[in-house]
Amino acid sequence: MKSWLKISLLLCTFGFFREFRPSEPYVTEYLASDYGNLTTDQIYQDVYPFGTYSVLAQLVIVFLITDLVRYKPVIVLSALAGITLFSMLIWTETVGMLQVAQVFFGTFTAAEVAYYTYMYAKVNKEQYQVVTGHTRAAILSGKFLGGLFAQILVSTDSMDYRQLHYLSLATQLISLAVSLFLPSVPRSLYFYAGSEKITIADGEETSPKFSFANACRLLWYHLVSSYSNPVVLQWSIWWALATCGQVQVISYIQFLWKEVAPNKLSVYNGGVEAVATLLGAIGAILAGLLNSNKRRGSYMMGISICAAALGALLIYAAKTQLIWVAYVNYVLFCTVFFFIITVAGAVVAENLVEDSFGLIFGINTLVGLILQTILTVAVVERVGFALEPRDQYVVYGSYFVVLGGISIIGSICVKLFCRTNKSSVENVVSLT
Repeated sequence: MKSWLKISLLLCTFGFFREFRPSEPYVTEYLASDYGNLTTDQIYQDVYPFGTYSVLAQLVIVFLITDLVRYKPVIVLSALAGITLFSMLIWTETVGMLQVAQVFFGTFTAAEVAYYTYMYAKVNKEQYQVVTGHTRAAILSGKFLGGLFAQILVSTDSMDYRQLHYLSLATQLISLAVSLFLPSVPRSLYFYAGSEKITIADGEETSPKFSFANACRLLWYHLVSSYSNPVVLQWSIWWALATCGQVQVISYIQFLWKEVAPNKLSVYNGGVEAVATLLGAIGAILAGLLNSNKRRGSYMMGISICAAALGALLIYAAKTQLIWVAYVNYVLFCTVFFFIITVAGAVVAENLVEDSFGLIFGINTLVGLILQTILTVAVVERVGFALEPRDQYVVYGSYFVVLGGISIIGSICVKLFCRTNKSSVENVVSLT
């Protein structure tokens, strides 16, 4: 078996078990049931916000450390954080310890950057596309089967919510074992830059040397060259704003389901998450087939209309009394969102300088998380408005409507401006 194929297989195995977390669709039901006599308000006001703040606090640090230690140690750290997180969810019951668990959730989430950048440092550019396809398929398969298994196990009373967490803990242990077999990386994008090993006089080879000054220069070059491009800047802003809203929606959707469901018990979350993952993947694949960079104006108008429609779906879900309507609207939301965010991401990626993909999308994600933190404080926390779940989703829906509306108006203004300029140029040409 070729070296790159072995690496791809290991990455796929790691990604599959990392994302195979059957407990995830029911974590709110688990915490609010017989876990520790916690109320729903305590969970979404005192526990969940800590996860948002933790991811934000660790993202930039983890990104730089990932490049500094060359990927593999951070991938192992991610697996250890997952093991700690699910262990604490199983064996601790106080709000304070759950807040500590959210710190490990932040590490677990922020460390994803190592997984997504490891492949680009370890395999040749000729294999980038195929390895990316393999790993994305493995991740989506893990999420899909995790939700599907959860639904089957809960519906057949084969496992309760607590036992699902044992299963998630087991998959994290497997992912840790797989991560230890990943080959080390001799180079990185910034601190150990250099595409190949260096051959010295006696014929021996040595790995690229650490250079802080070179790293700073390369980071600055990537930042300036990327964000000085108007296309990258415009689409990055849109990508960050959309990501902010989406992360907030999926983070708190279980509270809305619980509020809408009969007897406050949402029992089909696993199946809904599985279908949403599957259709979202199909939406992303279809978006990947488009050549969105050549008709950016038309696609910006299209995805902006879609964003406004997503807002309408969320508002409708917040107002309905039928749990199935809330479920279907969430599935539609995920399907459309992953389509439009893939279009936006493709436009950004195609206009970036080489090797700056991880940095720019890391910064865009950071901006999205900063905005999400502000939204969390304003909408969820007691220092803000501390809205009930239904009212929260009216706010989130309105957010997408406003995002879509502003983008639509902006697209129309740009088209009118371009037409005016074109007419002026034609008039000057005709006069001369």
